[in-house]
Amino acid sequence: MSEPKGLLKGNFRVFLMLAVVAVIVYLIARNISVFGNVLLVVVGFGVMVLVHEFGHFIVAKLSGITVKAFSLGFPPTLVGVLRTEKGYRVRILPGFFRTEEDDKSDGSLLTFTIGKKGQPGETEYRIGLIPLGGYNKILGQEDVKAAEASDDPRSFANKPVGVRMAVIAAGVFFNAISAILIFMIVFLIGIKLMPPVVGGVVPDSPAARAGLRPGDEIIEIAGKRDNLDFRNIVLAALLSGRDEEITLKAKRGNDTLDFALAAKRMQTTRGQMRAFGIELPMSLTIADVSDPGALYTKTGLKPGDRIKSANGRDVEAYWELEEIVRNAFVPSVTILAERTDPVSKKVETIESQISLNFNFAKRKVESETELSHIYSMVPRLRITAVAPVSDKTRARSLLDRIKSKLPALFGKESKGEEAVGGGGLESGDIILAIGDVENPTYKEMRDVTKEHEGKELSIKVLRSNDEGVEETVVVTVVPKRPSGGDEVIIGIGVALDMGHPVVAKTIASEDTPAKLEIPRGALITAVDKTAVSNFNDVIREIRRYDGQRISIDWHIDEEVAGGIAVNVDNSKNFVSIEGVFAEFIPFKPLERLYRASGPVDAIAIGCRKTSIIVVQTYLSIRRLIEGLVGQEELSGPVGIIAITYQIASKRPLIELLHFLGLISVLLAVFNLLPIPPFDGGWLVLLAVEKVKGSALSERVQEIIAYAGLMFIMALFVYLTLNDILNIFFR
Repeated sequence: MSEPKGLLKGNFRVFLMLAVVAVIVYLIARNISVFGNVLLVVVGFGVMVLVHEFGHFIVAKLSGITVKAFSLGFPPTLVGVLRTEKGYRVRILPGFFRTEEDDKSDGSLLTFTIGKKGQPGETEYRIGLIPLGGYNKILGQEDVKAAEASDDPRSFANKPVGVRMAVIAAGVFFNAISAILIFMIVFLIGIKLMPPVVGGVVPDSPAARAGLRPGDEIIEIAGKRDNLDFRNIVLAALLSGRDEEITLKAKRGNDTLDFALAAKRMQTTRGQMRAFGIELPMSLTIADVSDPGALYTKTGLKPGDRIKSANGRDVEAYWELEEIVRNAFVPSVTILAERTDPVSKKVETIESQISLNFNFAKRKVESETELSHIYSMVPRLRITAVAPVSDKTRARSLLDRIKSKLPALFGKESKGEEAVGGGGLESGDIILAIGDVENPTYKEMRDVTKEHEGKELSIKVLRSNDEGVEETVVVTVVPKRPSGGDEVIIGIGVALDMGHPVVAKTIASEDTPAKLEIPRGALITAVDKTAVSNFNDVIREIRRYDGQRISIDWHIDEEVAGGIAVNVDNSKNFVSIEGVFAEFIPFKPLERLYRASGPVDAIAIGCRKTSIIVVQTYLSIRRLIEGLVGQEELSGPVGIIAITYQIASKRPLIELLHFLGLISVLLAVFNLLPIPPFDGGWLVLLAVEKVKGSALSERVQEIIAYAGLMFIMALFVYLTLNDILNIFFR
């Protein structure tokens, strides 16, 4: 009866294997380009792990230890080859085609011998179906328990402590050497990285208080100068101690300036993390986008265009363009850009008009005096974006975000669902009242929103209909605090309403010599008898009369009107608003070619870069223990794979190689952690054995090993969940 059972079991395995293969082939056929990128990632990771295992393998062989199997990839085994007296024994998918009788031997239904007779070998060389690395099967050595007792002199357990330590440490050593070799190759070829240039400075940040400016180039960080790139700035802040001042040297023109900055936890593009407040340096070249047609329709620009001037002023750096836009105070900016024809390579100059929004200065508004204003006059608020708020829409939005993150599973990239305003709010609406507050300022809107958490809140807005006629609309929303969020929100983005010169409120602040006595809701009609139709006109006219006394006329309705006199002093910062492009324009990061001057320099760079990453990794662990590094900054296997996939699919191959060098260093570092089943944990136990003169009992070793394994598994689960939150929800 055993034969039919065995055949039935074997047939089921064959059917299962064919079904899996069919699914894989179908997914590959539908997503051939995605498959190529995934294959690059898998092979890259596999090679790094395989290098580690090869270190154990080669040192074990040289030490006279029996290695029963060496596998490229993880089980189930695809092919296994072992040298026997009769020739080379080849086993194909032994785990799928075994019968009950085969379980008692080393054979399978697809086993055959090829080649000439010869001296039998001891190691079966395998190829696994899961190409994520490899493994060794060393006689007398286990990952999660004490070494097996054996009478075989070639068993791992019967070798001297020094030999066993060498075998264990070899994987780490090979990873470190491979990282050095990878970095040597990378910097011999050359790689483009973001230089340590200040792209922008966040107001009230450590960088702003220290006096750093956009365009400053950091040439030294904490005494180190060699091969600095922008990541060195990020890591210096992230890994600094509590209240520790990091010294920087920056080049500004022909001058070299000294700075000392203490990082603080602040909002960045990657979420909350310790930073200096130094923003990424951007270039003037338009980056690639998923929908270039939409970009062209909205801005007149195409990927690859390079901005040459804005409002008649030539620009050579992104921060110069940003400064022009920030201080333009006009409805739109005239952009001149160079466009290269991809076929003829002919360069033409194109002109585009790009609308502006006017936002608050980049600071958190805690009081009325911090509101953005124009000569003490605070404009009303205009809605610039509306987020999905209904449960159905929110669920759809989340699904679209997941689809956009996992194009390989859905066959194509999702463009998402256009947001429909909860309660009927629309982009372009001007807020006339929120609750009982007429013409609210930004702070008043935040305060009222917070007071109405979970309760209905009426909002009155001014909206243009399809014919362009403005009409008043009242909508109802329910402010909520999102999961994990700190603030109660409505789900809208707002900017200042510059198109209507209506004063929401006048304030007194350090920037204003006096608060203008203009009532709330008043419409500015003229500045020194010159009619104005928007706040851009107001700014232009007031600036014309520097050092003079002028009048500002206003009215609320036909019966309530007035005027006020003001002494103009443009030497002070009377305008605390800033312009930004109304449409998102993606610019490429500023990059610089980093290349070694020769082989000797490449070796030095490889060694230096590897040692720096080792130090930074252990410092990261220390800062994590101290509570200075948050979970947002952590990446586990899923996060690393996601980053690697992005690099493989969107960046040059040299950058993937550079990242794999980093992964190789991380494998070395984490395998040296003194926690079994990491190599470092077994090295500690071997060191104890060396000092003590005898090994710890098998029971104690197994308890330590399983405790370490449970800790590693818990950490793996935690990091994986954190990666999922970072990718899909943050």
